Amino acid sequence: MEVSAKLRFARITPQKMRLVANLAKGLPVDKAGYQLKFSQKKGGLMLSKLLDSAVANAREKGGIDVDNLYVKNVFVDAGPIMKRFMPRAMGRATQVLKRTSHVTLILDEAR
Repeated sequence: MEVSAKLRFARITPQKMRLVANLAKGLPVDKAGYQLKFSQKKGGLMLSKLLDSAVANAREKGGIDVDNLYVKNVFVDAGPIMKRFMPRAMGRATQVLKRTSHVTLILDEAR
């Protein structure tokens, strides 16, 4: 039985988040937790909290053995982009894009 958790509007670029998300894909929940928690990347802590949330969802649903869960899939999609301006020389300005991510984490029971 699948269990999922979503993180929306995370203030990190999807490209950087995918680097960390691919580390956890296919791993058992406990190993994925260690992998994400001790990752030196900003997205590691965010995904670690999301993984804890998904495990809590599995406990609430009932009938699921938490020790038998693994990370089935992690989707990282682009969220809305905030546009800001940075002042430059001679009265000009350049656009700065602050990107956000939407992350969906899916857990499943190992066969």
